[in-house]
Amino acid sequence: MSQAAPPNTPEREAFYDAIEPESMRALWSVMAGIITPEPKSGCVPYKWSYDSVRSRLIEAAGLITAKEAERRVLILENPGLKGSSKVTTSLYCGVQCVMPGEVAPAHRHTQSALRFVLESSGGFTAVGGEKTEMQFGDFVITPNWEWHDHGNTTDEPIFWLDGLDIPVVQFFDASFAEGYGEDQQPITRPQNDSAARYGANMMPLGYERAKPASPIFNYPYARSRDALEQMRRTEEWDPCHGLKMRYINPVNGDWAMPTIGTCLQLLPKGFSGAQTRSTDATVYVGVEGKVRAHIRGQIIEFGPRDVFVVPSWHELKLEAEEDTVLFSYSDRPIQEKLGLFREQRGNQ
Repeated sequence: MSQAAPPNTPEREAFYDAIEPESMRALWSVMAGIITPEPKSGCVPYKWSYDSVRSRLIEAAGLITAKEAERRVLILENPGLKGSSKVTTSLYCGVQCVMPGEVAPAHRHTQSALRFVLESSGGFTAVGGEKTEMQFGDFVITPNWEWHDHGNTTDEPIFWLDGLDIPVVQFFDASFAEGYGEDQQPITRPQNDSAARYGANMMPLGYERAKPASPIFNYPYARSRDALEQMRRTEEWDPCHGLKMRYINPVNGDWAMPTIGTCLQLLPKGFSGAQTRSTDATVYVGVEGKVRAHIRGQIIEFGPRDVFVVPSWHELKLEAEEDTVLFSYSDRPIQEKLGLFREQRGNQ
């Protein structure tokens, strides 16, 4: 495929000007920019320090209540995508704060959301009539169009990362949202009901899947972390990713969310990974340890609760100074279903 548009001539320019009022454009004049040889976007590598984000949220808490804001969140906007409220071209990222005694009012929307708990020892989220306690490292799902609210019954502020498919839903012009009318929805199921029904490699006989998201909505960190330790004993380290496991939907083994793929990975002390790149721009959250990420000549160092983004088709190499755990999410499930996902490892 040609890498550049054919050269302009006065006659061609006159033709382009003539068809523009008729809402037409010559493909050959723009093809090189819209069908690119490799992924190309304004998304850039970037790191957000948790200490900085946290202090700004505490400052915001003195300016606006959770109820007035509806969601007291600071968007982590990619500096290469200014004004878009995007962390990658297809995903959103923010950090939310709920102060002691506050409730983030119940609402629902067509966007799917994940919560990754950064700081909590007893805050809660309620989804579809079930409440769950939020602890550090828990991965919590809010499927699209489910009522959800959050609250803090502790004496300390709580914080979590929000990941949503807002840009995807926006692209399809399929956004709907509404408030519940009360701060909290009625709790109609006992706590941990979904984990009991679907979280033990079992499910009720006759269960029929109502939505594509996992019926489990809280994946506790303690259980996930233990799984990593159990797997460590096999010494089956991936040369690029260490030990990387994906959260799944127990109904069919698919990704836990239909539009967002989530993973938890362990890098052992001294790990120096092989280079890899993939088409799914990925958001990483430090959970434990310290790691150094090499991204196209840049070196980003980060620790627990820090957030960084790796754009699509950017070479990534991870090095761990100590045992390190990372949470990550991307749009990989969408790309896989559309046959678009591609990964290049090492010298492939």
